[in-house]
Amino acid sequence: MTDTFLLDGEDIPFTPGQTVLQAALAAGQYIPHLCYHPEFKPHGSCKVCTVKANGRFATSCTLPAQAGLNIESDIDEVNDLRRTLVQMLFAEGNHFCPTCEKSGNCVLQALGYDLGVMTAGFRHLFPDRPVDASHPDILLDFNRCILCELCVRASCEVDGKCVFALAGRGITKHLIVNSESGRLVDTEVALTDKALAVCPVGVILVKRQGFAIPIGERRYDKSPISAQALADAPRPAPAGQPCVSCEKDE
Repeated sequence: MTDTFLLDGEDIPFTPGQTVLQAALAAGQYIPHLCYHPEFKPHGSCKVCTVKANGRFATSCTLPAQAGLNIESDIDEVNDLRRTLVQMLFAEGNHFCPTCEKSGNCVLQALGYDLGVMTAGFRHLFPDRPVDASHPDILLDFNRCILCELCVRASCEVDGKCVFALAGRGITKHLIVNSESGRLVDTEVALTDKALAVCPVGVILVKRQGFAIPIGERRYDKSPISAQALADAPRPAPAGQPCVSCEKDE
């Protein structure tokens, strides 16, 4: 018999080792999230996936799925919290969507649309973080970084290079490049690195490819982030059939 927990009144099956977020996505139920990526171990940095578990707040990407859990996600109290978190991210960085080449492919922008965020809600900080254009093929716009750490983990865990890292604490926390000069050109980064592909916003950009995909044909122009997340979620295959997530990795 498969163990289940409740998500907004619906039974969600899970397997041992899955988190609440992983089980929900595999079952076709969307919980808004930002820093979670199905290829990396979750660590709950952004808190957008927060839910109420048996009456207490918890990040669903790190909360182990357990029988008997009563998860509340799509309720006003939780969605208001998520909107506030997204608004803070927009206000903290320089996110000018109409002129950003990541528009339509940006997870933060798509999540804002999904949650109905229409204004930043806070005074913009307009940080001054110099752009690194030292590399011949890659541009770094630190002003858009949301500190999700995906590029940090991808560069270390997949690429084996540890090109990126986070420095500072609190409001001074920021993305840095691991080289003596602090410039990207003095690292071993390559266009084929996984770190370049996982950035959810417009921080890591390939030069001479800007706006190559026209408006209307970009990832989140075609369908909302909720549909895209469910399509990307790894799911166990029925007995005798190949694993869905394995097919995607090939």
